Amino acid sequence: MSSPQNRLPPEPPRGDWRQFARLARFMLPYRARVAGALLALVVAAGCVLALGQGLKHVVDSGFGSGDPRLLDEALGAMIAVAAVLAVATYFRFFLMMSTGERVITDLRRAVFDHILGLEPGFFEITRTGEVISRLSTDSTLLQQVIGFGLSMFVRNVLMMAGATVMLFVVSWKLALMVLLGVPATLVPILLLGRRVRHLSRANQDRVADVSAYVDEAVHEIRTVQAYAHEDADRAAFAAHAEAAFSAGVARIRQKALLISSVMLIAFSAVGLILWIGGYDVLAGRLTAGELAAFVFYALVVAGGAGTVSEVWSELQRGAGASERLMELLETAPGIVAPAQPRQPGAQAGGEIEFDGVTFAYPARPAFAALHGFSLRIARGERVALVGPSGAGKSTVFALLARFYDPQAGAVRIDGVDVREFDPRALRRLLAVVPQEPVIFAASVLDNVRYGRPQAERAAVERACERAFALEFIRSLPQGLDTPLGERGVTLSGGQRQRLSIARALLADRPILLLDEATSSLDAASERMVQRALDELERGRTTLVIAHRLATVRHADRIVVLERGAIVAQGTHAQLMRETGLYANLAALQFLDVELAA
Repeated sequence: MSSPQNRLPPEPPRGDWRQFARLARFMLPYRARVAGALLALVVAAGCVLALGQGLKHVVDSGFGSGDPRLLDEALGAMIAVAAVLAVATYFRFFLMMSTGERVITDLRRAVFDHILGLEPGFFEITRTGEVISRLSTDSTLLQQVIGFGLSMFVRNVLMMAGATVMLFVVSWKLALMVLLGVPATLVPILLLGRRVRHLSRANQDRVADVSAYVDEAVHEIRTVQAYAHEDADRAAFAAHAEAAFSAGVARIRQKALLISSVMLIAFSAVGLILWIGGYDVLAGRLTAGELAAFVFYALVVAGGAGTVSEVWSELQRGAGASERLMELLETAPGIVAPAQPRQPGAQAGGEIEFDGVTFAYPARPAFAALHGFSLRIARGERVALVGPSGAGKSTVFALLARFYDPQAGAVRIDGVDVREFDPRALRRLLAVVPQEPVIFAASVLDNVRYGRPQAERAAVERACERAFALEFIRSLPQGLDTPLGERGVTLSGGQRQRLSIARALLADRPILLLDEATSSLDAASERMVQRALDELERGRTTLVIAHRLATVRHADRIVVLERGAIVAQGTHAQLMRETGLYANLAALQFLDVELAA
């Protein structure tokens, strides 16, 4: 299994443009659109450069000749060029922006698909809000860079190159002076650009911290309010927000310094050239039209340099966003299917075996949750796992579902190591009813058929009826189509649990995992849920995690765990005759019940 150290490295690797190169596979399917945008960009740049020659013609042939007809022709030609420029600009903008939208949509889907394939161990060491920030904020930023920033950068670099050539055509002496100013504009870009990139990455990381804190606080809002922790959370959030603000201001300061430095150098150079060119016109070495064209091209070069410096800092931010998304996309899952996975047979899911299993969670590698754990469960047997908190009961479920792989030993179903199955095929053998039922912000219908999305409505109703949930469902405003709100807040605990059981019934899988499904219910709800569970367990191999021993007294076998190992097993009566951990736990629990009565 992958170690925590190689997940989402906090420090960015060196290099800017390599980050965009990693996006190439997402842009290749749309290379025809990109080529069309580049063609439109070349046409638009050519039109801008042609306007300079039109200006020269207007000044020399129009104003200089005194012939109004020539002035009219020059004006018509310039309007025609401007029209072509407008059309080319439309296609450039539309093609690049729509391609940016498409590429980022594909990237978001790829990242989300990849996230769903990462094992739970990844999320033990990575904050959920950090992942959400990368998927939303970073992808939005990258969308702007691909759709707008990148095309503006290429457009202005192309226009600067073309304008530089035209400067030499008009006056090589003045053009050499312009070339002396170009390196001066590149100095701040090179010196400050790297600093802007690092500050952009730091800014995005601080924004991710804000998102992570909001996600955590809102997700646990009841705990926050129950402990009157609002003031402390407000202060902590303010600290995260201020850190993001400080990082943003530092980035903006460097960006402003970069832009202003380039603009100062560029327009100072234009002023100097205009002064020298003016003397050449007075001396007859240059016509007024040539000077006007030269100034126009010089302004194109200067304006292009300013735009490039501004867009450059945005490209630095885009490089940081691309880097963060690619880190997430390239995180290798620790649980993968073998090259040639075994397919579960039609009667799979009968016998379960844990053979000498030793396992420690990646977040706690020094502490073994299970140590030398061996257990065999026969087809159709109902086995309860009991023991104190931290004994390893939930770990047994996690290994059976292959959310993790053991460091030693093997977990087998019907004699086949679970590592030989495709994880998704393996999990289709399991139905889980957790202690805290998971209800999604969807309708009753969609919640129940979560394990069988294509199930017919009649099948859903039958599953709800068998789970004794149909009565309360019919009382809901829209019946099966009633939205349940986030985490099913509109339902009681017993109702949520019965929907969870209906989901397991509809999924109809041979192995059933029950994580103390009645522990948090009142007596009336518990009776209803227990009836539903009895229906669910019929004909299935069942593993039950039990905190309340009264719920598993009639299990075929009770397995007692302590510190990751089996210390006793047998029926309730057999274990009660022993003076071990189970008898002590049972005496305490049943005594508490008698005292309460």
